[in-house]
Formats: sequence, structure tokens, C-alpha cells
Amino acid sequence: MPVVLSTASLSAAERGERWHHAVSRTFIPLDVRLLEDDPSPGSIVSNRLGSLRVSQVEAGPQVVTRSRKLIARDGKEFLILTLQRRGSALKEQDGREARIGPGDFSLTDSTRLFRKKVENAFCFTSFHFPRQDLRVRDADLRALTATAFSGREGGAALVATYFARLAREAAHLDAVAGRQYAATALDLLALLIDERSGRFAPEAQETAAATLVRVKDHILRHLADPGLAPPAIAAAHFVSVRYLHKLFQSEGVTVGEWIRTQRLERCRRDLLRSPAPGDGVAAVARRWGFTSPSHFSRAFRAAYGMAPREWRIHGLAGEATTDAAEREHPGGAARCP
Repeated sequence: MPVVLSTASLSAAERGERWHHAVSRTFIPLDVRLLEDDPSPGSIVSNRLGSLRVSQVEAGPQVVTRSRKLIARDGKEFLILTLQRRGSALKEQDGREARIGPGDFSLTDSTRLFRKKVENAFCFTSFHFPRQDLRVRDADLRALTATAFSGREGGAALVATYFARLAREAAHLDAVAGRQYAATALDLLALLIDERSGRFAPEAQETAAATLVRVKDHILRHLADPGLAPPAIAAAHFVSVRYLHKLFQSEGVTVGEWIRTQRLERCRRDLLRSPAPGDGVAAVARRWGFTSPSHFSRAFRAAYGMAPREWRIHGLAGEATTDAAEREHPGGAARCP
């Protein structure tokens, strides 16, 4: 259930204090100074996936700071990944300053001083999680705070795409799936940080290609298992989860995206077959590892442009028409599979 915090119903005079409270409650204790004489309404809509809090934030111009006093008072270690959607922000931490524009993302560490200034109305999606959940070296992380990661190219684009998709689905994922997808997101982020720090040493190209073939074969043989996830797949092939993600990154997809595509294609195929008694859409989805009918329907529509039931109706109708034509004109041209 999303948690919604909004100042829209308040007078302009009341919005400043309430917004400061909302920001500190959602993230970490922060000082917030609004830059408008009559502050615009602000809203924060949050969902939780295990220890990862996903929030969409919309508001007007402001300056946000984390002081030594607030760090000492709070004492907790969190990281915040911010994916900028609209507007731009000027972020400062660890002696660096970076402008984060739409499509970029950046990292902030709660244990050190930082400042963010936004001079216009903005919208961003944030991902707030305990520092211990991201298994990277402190020195490597410190070297990349207040850095603009472009979501348009390379490994950063893959990370940005996955996090953005995770935010869109967050409200609809059950607790188990949510934790798994969140863990995958942090593994991808850790891999990106390792790459930027020069710590990722890929195996020989021939070995990597052979490993990817074996991994894909394993996935295809276990698509029906709802628990199929990167940690189990990596363990089955004696590789790290980060290396598993690296193998698929070379093809421009995440492990989860590849699994979902394979499952959807098999569901699409089975939906075109004449259904046996009790073989409804939900049964087909379960057969190929989807545990949530609503999640399956959304994923199917996104992939094929129509709901599963629509696909089945159109497909079976077309098949019946073709069969009738073949009975009328035997010996016609064979259909391609």
C-alpha cells in the first residue's frame, strides 16, 4: 500500500513546515529551505520493497542540506539513489559538484555532508536503502557520490532502466518478489560501481559466452519455478550474482528481463492453443512461473499490446478460420510454424 504525503491541502504559509517534516520522515533528517515566497504544493508517494523504499517526489524550488549536527543526531547509514525525471538539481558531496538533469541519476551518502539545490519545479524518483545492503568498498562509493550517471548509455543506462521499471511496478509486487527485484537492483548498482572503479575483471570472452549459453539453458529448464532468481541461478553455475548480471549486460538486458521475456513468449504460445477444461489465463500464467495474475496481465499487455484474454480470443478465432479454409481447400500451401 503506497504511503502518500502531500501539502496540497494546506495554505502556502503552512506548507514549509509540513514539507520539511515529510522529507525528513521519508528519507533522513534534513534541513529544507523553500525558495518560493508562496511555496508550491509538494507530494511524496512511497512504496517499500524489503529494505528498499521507492519514492516519487514532486515539489517546487528548494535547498536541502545534511549538516554535521543532523548526521550526529541520526547516526544511521543510508544511501539514496535519485533518478531525475523533470527539472535539474545541483548536488554537492565529498568535494564534488554535479548537475543532475532529466534521465540522469546520482548517489548520496547520509553519513557525510551534502547539499542539493533545485531552482525550478521538479520530479524525481528516489531509492533509499541501508548502506550495508550495497556491497561495495567505501572508497569506491566515496569516489562516485555527487556524480551524474547518464541514463542514456553503457552500464548506467541499464541500471537506470531497471530502477525506473522497478519504480513503476513497486506498488503491484508482492513482498517476496519485491525483495528479490530490489536485491537485483542493488546488485546491478554494485556492478556499475565496481566497473567505474576498475575492479571488475571479466573472464575470457570465450568462457563468458559458454557460461551464458549454460545459464540460459538452465533458465529455460526452470521457467516454471516461481522462485527462479539471480542468486539461485548464480549458485547453480558457481559464479557471483554480479558476474551473472555482467553476462546479460553484454546483451543489453537484465537477468530478470530475459526471464520475463521467455516466460511471456511461452504463455503467448500456450494461449493460442485450444484450452483444456480449467486451463484459463491464470493457469497458463502459473504454469510458466507467474504467481500474480495482475502482474502477468500488465507484463503481457506491455509486451504484446493487448490483454492475455484478448490475445486468446483473437488467436483462437484466427486459428478456427484457417482450419475451416483448409477443410474447404485441401492441399493448399502449408503454414509456417
